[in-house]
Amino acid sequence: MKKCLVGCIVLAASLFFSSKTTAQIKIGTFDEQSVLGLMPGIQKVDTVLQKYVNDSLKPEYDYHMSELMRLDSSFKKDSATMQASTRGIVQKEINQHKYKIVNWQQYQNQMVQQKEEELLYPYKQKIYASLEKIIKEQKYTHVFKGDQLLVAPPSDNLVIKVALDLKLKFPKDVEDQLRAQGLLDSSPSPATAPKPKPKPATATKP
Repeated sequence: MKKCLVGCIVLAASLFFSSKTTAQIKIGTFDEQSVLGLMPGIQKVDTVLQKYVNDSLKPEYDYHMSELMRLDSSFKKDSATMQASTRGIVQKEINQHKYKIVNWQQYQNQMVQQKEEELLYPYKQKIYASLEKIIKEQKYTHVFKGDQLLVAPPSDNLVIKVALDLKLKFPKDVEDQLRAQGLLDSSPSPATAPKPKPKPATATKP
């Protein structure tokens, strides 16, 4: 088994390097969440989602709960005198409200996820338009999600390239690391660059 595994690895490596001679392979990594976290205004999404839960989903839950209690109480009181057809309709309504309450957490998670995707769509449009441009301009042939490739040079981290293309601001510690790796311009920005000292005035001859 071990010999077979070694043989497969050697074969795969030979195929990789032989194909590299005929076609230029350029591999990059990308993580959507890393760029989303840098987008200006992204913090508002959590606020809007919380408002959606409080203003839309909670009233819906309260409605199903109140209807369940009302119908159940009425059914227990009047079911003996109800016609069979009416009793069946009321039981069906009770079961519908009960099902919604029992499975509420799953339903709420689905609705919040849908709302989140709706709110993130404009941000993702910008991100993937930039990513597509970089892939074409810099001729990347393969792009992996960042958590699926074990080793890759920082210069092929497309998160950095997309963030720079969209002019997003990195956290200070991340920015320092990128400068140290030569992935950002190490020269200070005009706002932080030291101002030149004024030249001393020279006396004019009479």
